Amino acid sequence: MPESKTLFITGASSGIGAQTARQAAAAGWNVGLFARSEDKIAKLAEELGDRTLALPGDVADRNAQAAALDRLTGKFGGIDAAFANAGTGVTASGTEGGDPAEWHDMIHANVMGVLYTAHAALPHLRKRKGHFVVTGSAAGRRHIKGSIYGATKWFVHGFAGNLAEEMSEWGGRCTVVAPGMVDTEFFDEPDDSRLHPSDVADAVMHALGAPARADVREIFLMPNRNAG
Repeated sequence: MPESKTLFITGASSGIGAQTARQAAAAGWNVGLFARSEDKIAKLAEELGDRTLALPGDVADRNAQAAALDRLTGKFGGIDAAFANAGTGVTASGTEGGDPAEWHDMIHANVMGVLYTAHAALPHLRKRKGHFVVTGSAAGRRHIKGSIYGATKWFVHGFAGNLAEEMSEWGGRCTVVAPGMVDTEFFDEPDDSRLHPSDVADAVMHALGAPARADVREIFLMPNRNAG
């Protein structure tokens, strides 16, 4: 892996984002850590060393993402990949019983946040025939009763496929990584039967490491509950 390669990660403070940052740094990437939790990404940047840059900001703020990408470019010279990983869920389930205020915040993170990452990152990625990776979900591949969260992930999957077509015109690539349940802070109680963040990070790194001729557009992974 050339030392000049640089990866921008949203939702980098914990879970999938933080683990991907660790694996990318170990593989020789420079990494920009974008998240609202300034203390967490500062601690992670300290852990990973001077090849990382903590970039505090809200994924639902397009200008904050653009400024962070500019800072990252200023430090490392360019952007080779962006991982739109940030997302959130809701506490009130269903449509009739749901909370529209929660929907508003979730849609701004899960839908507009992804769009903002793409919009801000694409001019940088185009310069290096770069790669856009986004966290989808098994919930974006099947219908789940009343799941507004799942509907946001259906958007992510549709958008990723459309963006892959757009980016292919100039040699870029787009991959959606769609995991089933992952053992992250998203859940109140840990459960080892779920996927681990490292499993999803492995999928991201596989896509990023594929040869230029291989356009890996989707990776779908589920927990193997009979593996033990």
